Amino acid sequence: MTTPTQEEIRLAEAQNQIAHWRRWGPYLSDRQWGTVREDYSPNGTAWDYFTHDQARSRAYRWGEDGIFGISDNHQRLCFAIALWNGEDSILKERIFGLTGSEGNHGEDVKEYYFYLDSTPTHSYMKALYKYPHAAFPYSQLVVENQRRNRQESEFELLDTGVFDDNRYFDVFVEYAKHSAEDILIQIKVVNQGTEARTLHLLPTLWFRNTWCWNGDADKPTLKEIKSDRSFNIIEASHPTLGNRWLYCQEATEVLFTDNETNYQRLFGSPNTSAYVKDGINDYIINGQKSAVNPDKIGTKASADYVLTVGAGETKTIKLRLSNAPNLVEPFGNEFEAIFSHRQQEAGEFYQRITPYPLSEDMRNVQRQAFAGMLWSKQFYHYIVEDWLKGDRNTPTPPAERQNGRNQEWFHLYNEDILSMPDKWEYPWFAAWDLAFHTIPLAMIDPDFAKYQLDVLTREWYMHPNGQIPAYEWAFGDVNPPVHAWATWRIYKIEQKIYGRTDRQFLERVFQKLMLNFTWWVNRKDAEGNNVFQGGFLGLDNIGVFDRSASLPTGGHIDQSDGTSWMGMYCLNMLAIALELAKTNPVYEDIATKFFEHFLYIADAMNKIGEMEASLWNESDGFYYDVLHLHERQITLKVRSMVGLIPLFAIESIEPETLKMLPGFKKRLEWFIQNRPDLRQNVACMETKGIGARRLLAIVSRDKLRSILQKMLDESEFFSPYGIRAVSRFHAEHPYTFDVNGSQFRVDYEPAESSSGLFGGNSNWRGPIWFPVNFLLIESLQKFYYYLGDDFKVECPTGSGKMMTLWQVACELSQRLTRIFLQNSSGQRPVYGGIQKFQNDPYWQNLILFHEYFHGDNGAGIGASHQTGWTGLVAQLIQQFGEYEAQHQEPKIEQDKKAIAIA
Repeated sequence: MTTPTQEEIRLAEAQNQIAHWRRWGPYLSDRQWGTVREDYSPNGTAWDYFTHDQARSRAYRWGEDGIFGISDNHQRLCFAIALWNGEDSILKERIFGLTGSEGNHGEDVKEYYFYLDSTPTHSYMKALYKYPHAAFPYSQLVVENQRRNRQESEFELLDTGVFDDNRYFDVFVEYAKHSAEDILIQIKVVNQGTEARTLHLLPTLWFRNTWCWNGDADKPTLKEIKSDRSFNIIEASHPTLGNRWLYCQEATEVLFTDNETNYQRLFGSPNTSAYVKDGINDYIINGQKSAVNPDKIGTKASADYVLTVGAGETKTIKLRLSNAPNLVEPFGNEFEAIFSHRQQEAGEFYQRITPYPLSEDMRNVQRQAFAGMLWSKQFYHYIVEDWLKGDRNTPTPPAERQNGRNQEWFHLYNEDILSMPDKWEYPWFAAWDLAFHTIPLAMIDPDFAKYQLDVLTREWYMHPNGQIPAYEWAFGDVNPPVHAWATWRIYKIEQKIYGRTDRQFLERVFQKLMLNFTWWVNRKDAEGNNVFQGGFLGLDNIGVFDRSASLPTGGHIDQSDGTSWMGMYCLNMLAIALELAKTNPVYEDIATKFFEHFLYIADAMNKIGEMEASLWNESDGFYYDVLHLHERQITLKVRSMVGLIPLFAIESIEPETLKMLPGFKKRLEWFIQNRPDLRQNVACMETKGIGARRLLAIVSRDKLRSILQKMLDESEFFSPYGIRAVSRFHAEHPYTFDVNGSQFRVDYEPAESSSGLFGGNSNWRGPIWFPVNFLLIESLQKFYYYLGDDFKVECPTGSGKMMTLWQVACELSQRLTRIFLQNSSGQRPVYGGIQKFQNDPYWQNLILFHEYFHGDNGAGIGASHQTGWTGLVAQLIQQFGEYEAQHQEPKIEQDKKAIAIA
C-alpha cells in the first residue's frame, strides 16, 4: 500500500475531526458587491444597487471580499492585502471589473491575478497579483468599453498601456500552516520596472459585520497589544471564534477603524460610528488623521508597510495569524523551515496524484488548474427568508421583493464553503457547474467533492418539490441534471485513486436525487410522452429562440438535449442503483424502474413515422429540437451541441453484475423478450459486445457513425481545440426562422456573442466549452468499452485516417489540452494575440482558465478565472499521463475497469 503523503495525513485528520485543517482557507469572495444577495433594490438591479465605488465605504450583509484573502469557515475573521502605489485615488482593496451595464460583452474582471498553488487543506497556498505603478485606469476601462459595440473586442487593462515597459509590481502572497490554527504569511513585492518605486503594502485584518443587522450584543474587537521595533501584535477577540493574534513584522504603523458603513459619504446622513469602513483609505490617500482610531482599537486594522523597492528588487514582509498569544520569535528560523516543508509536501502530494511521465509544461498547467479549483472555494451565505423580509435593524425591503427574484425559494438557507465557478464574475454557486467541479476536486480531495453534492441535495438547498437551485440570479432556472453523473464519478474516482469506496455517500445522495428525478418527470414533460422541454438548460443562447422565455411563436419546444439529459440521468441512476443493489437487494427494484424509464425515453427520442417530426432526422442523420406549434411540428435544423448530447446517454452492464443481481436480470430479460416495441429503439440492448457486456444507449451503432461523421468534420464541429458548440456549417448557411415579420437566426459565432441574450456575455453559438467536451470524451470511451477495436471511424472526417473510439477520445482530449500548452513556437492558444502573455517571461507561464474558448483559434473568452469546469483539464492531463504518455491503451477484456475516466 502506498505510504500516505503529509497532505493526505492532514486530510484524514480533518475528516476524522482530529485537527480542523479546513477551518482556515481562501474563503473570501473576489467580489461581494454587485451580487443578488447584497441587492435590496425594488427591481432587482444588483449591478447598479451596490457598486464597486460604494464597496470601500459600505459594510456587506452576507459576506466579504478581498485580494487573496483567507477567513475561518464561518467568515467571522478575515485577512487580505490592500495596496497603494501613490497614484491611485483609492486603496486597492478588492478586484475591479465591469458590470453587465458597463461592458460591451457583459460583466468582466479587469485585473491580472493568478492562483499559482494550493493544497486541499490549504497548508500551502501561493498567488500573484500584478499591480501597475501608474494610477489604475478605472474610468478609462468603463468609458471605453461602454463606447464599444458587440462587434468590437473588449478593452482590457493591458490595452491601457499601464503595463508598458514593465512598470508594475509583482505581489506574491503565500500562506503556510504550521498547525491548523497557526498560519504563516509571506508577501513578496517585486518591482519589475526600471526605476525605484514606493508602495504601501497593507495586510488587513477585519471582522465580518454580523452585529449591526440584528443588534448582536457581543461585538468583536481588534486591538494592538504590542508595538516595538521587532514586531507588532493585533489581538482579535470574537465571542464564538475566540482569540487570535496577528503578528506583524516591523510595520511602519498599525491603523484601526471599524467595519461600519460610511453613511455620510454614500447617502449624506450621519454615521452611526465615529470610525467607518473606508477610514484607513481616507487616512492613507487623503491624509485624514481623524479617520482612524488613535486608541488602536476597532473591527478593521491594517499594518502599513511603506516600501521603497528598487528596479528589479524584491522586498519581503512576514506575518503570522495564530491561536498562540505569546510567540517570542514568530519570524525566527522556524518560519522559513515551515514554508520550505509545506512547499516540499505540496510537491510530494501532487506527484502522488499524478505519478505519470508528463512534460514540465503539462505539470505546470495541471498544478495551476488544481490551484484555481482550490482558491475558488468561498464562504457562501444567503438566507432567502431574511433577505426577503429584511433584518430587525434595517428598513423593510420594498414590496416588489415579495413577487420578484427567488421569492419561491423561501426555504433556502446557505452558509457553507462551496466551490465557485469564479469568485469574481460568478461569486455564487451554479448547480451544473458545481457538478463538473467535483471531478478534479475528487482527484485531490474526495471528501470536499462529496460534500458539495451532499449539501446541494439537502433540504435547506433543494426545493420541497425536488428542484435543485440553479444559481443566485434565478434559483428557479433549470440546469442540466448532471448530479447523478457527478455522484457516480466521485465514487469511482475515489475508488481508483485512493482504493476506498463511500457507499453511505452514494446512497444518501441517490435518495435525494430520486426526488429531483421525480420533479423533472412531473414538471418538464409537457405532454407526458417522455420528451422533455427543460428550458435553456445552461446552454444559454444556443437555439434560434431564447428557450428560457415564452416563445414568440407560442407552443413549446421538444428538446433533443433536454430529453437526452434525462436519458443520461436515468442511466446514471441505474448505475448507482446496481452498485447499491450488490449489498441491498431492495435497490434491484429501483434499478428496474430506471431501466424501464430509460427505455421509454430512448424510444421517444428515436421514434420515426409516428410523429410528423421526430427528434432524430433520418435525412440529415442528426438530432434536432422540434417546435410544437398548434397542429404543426417543425424541426429546428440547427446543427449544434443539442444534437450531440444524445451521445451522453450510454451505460454498459457487466455480466458479473447481472449474475450478482438475479432479480434485475430477470426483469431485463423479460423486457427484451416481451417489449419489442421498446427494444427496437434502444441501441444494442440485446447484442452482446466485448466480454459479453450489455449496452444501453440512445444512439445506435448506425446513428453513432452518422453523428460522428459531422462531429469529427473540421469544417463543422471539429476545431483544432475541441468540439464547437455550433457547427461551422452555419457560418455560410445561417439558420433562419420568420415569425410575424421578425426574423430569428443562428449564425456560427466562434467568439463573443453578437446578441444581447442572457446579458450577451455567454455564447453557445460556436465557441468550445469544456464541460460538454469532457462528457463527449467519456461517452466515446464508453462506446469503445463496448464496441472494441473493430469499430473504427474516420478522424478527422475526410482524412482517410481510421481510428478506434478510444483513439478519437484521445485526439479530442489532446486538442482541448492544447489550448493551454505551449506549441512549437512557444505560444499558448489560450492567449491568442496578447503579446504580453505570449512572449514576456514574467507572464508566459501564468495560466488563466477561461469560461469558454474561440471556436477556431482556441483563445480564452468569457470569465478569465473560471477554473471551475475548465479545471477539468487537470483530469484530461492525468489521463494523458496514464495512457498516451506511456503508449498504452486500456485492455478492455483483461482489465474491465481501465477504461473508466476516473
